[in-house]
Amino acid sequence: MDLMRSLPLGLYLESPQTWVHRLDARVKLGWLMALLLTPILANNFWRGMLVVVLVVLTLISGLPRRVWGKQLLGLGIFSLLLLVIIALAPDGLSVTSQPRLPPDGATPPTNYHYILWQWHWFTITQRSWQLALRLGSLFFTLVYATHLYLLTTPSEAIAAAMTWCLQPLRRWGLPVGEISLCLTLSLRFIPLVLEEVQNLVRSVQMRGIRWSKLKLRQVVRLWLLVADRLLLNLFLRAEQVAVAMVARGYEPAQPPPLNWYPSRWRWGDSLAVLGLAGLCGLRLVYGWD
Repeated sequence: MDLMRSLPLGLYLESPQTWVHRLDARVKLGWLMALLLTPILANNFWRGMLVVVLVVLTLISGLPRRVWGKQLLGLGIFSLLLLVIIALAPDGLSVTSQPRLPPDGATPPTNYHYILWQWHWFTITQRSWQLALRLGSLFFTLVYATHLYLLTTPSEAIAAAMTWCLQPLRRWGLPVGEISLCLTLSLRFIPLVLEEVQNLVRSVQMRGIRWSKLKLRQVVRLWLLVADRLLLNLFLRAEQVAVAMVARGYEPAQPPPLNWYPSRWRWGDSLAVLGLAGLCGLRLVYGWD
């Protein structure tokens, strides 16, 4: 099992360089914020449209299928399972009410049904179905939009974009440089975590443990030892990073340089900004619940 290839969450794809890679990190950050914030107080049609937009963007991005195929399929299956579980779950307390007086007049029949589907004790209602669509689409959009952004943007460019967005807060004493540095180190630390998890899983597999002959207590104890070793290795990696920073002359009193990644504005960035403005305009007109 190679987590660095089969599960590249938070990893930057250096090659091939697609048109999404060449977009400015600030523009991609704006698109990411729009994809994460516009589903708030939106209807299910808008949330479903965002899922379609992400899938179409992946197909036309030029990214190799080996990079996004398993992630898109696995995330789609998980979101679908989440939708089914929430749709079949009870939508609230089973409280029945009946008016004290009969209605004044007969109401005309309508095609509305609160119970959409029922089989034995499985029931899908209007409320449970709407809630399932909401959570399933939100989970897919949140995870996959962030993954696509990290896949096509280097960590230095992300830190530079965040620093550019936080520049107005510098006048109020906000340590923008330290925040951007911590963000860069956090993004750089994600591959180290995946590497340590991969090495520990391989070490367990190489020992040929027969899980069927172990009791539940032994299995739990074994995985607790693995988790303890993982934490120790991660703390060791963090200490090595700190020693490397001190050896390179980093001082907390002096802010680090902020020009780590050069940003170039191209005509594609202008088109992306126009598309972002169009998306926000459609949200204001058609996206309300």
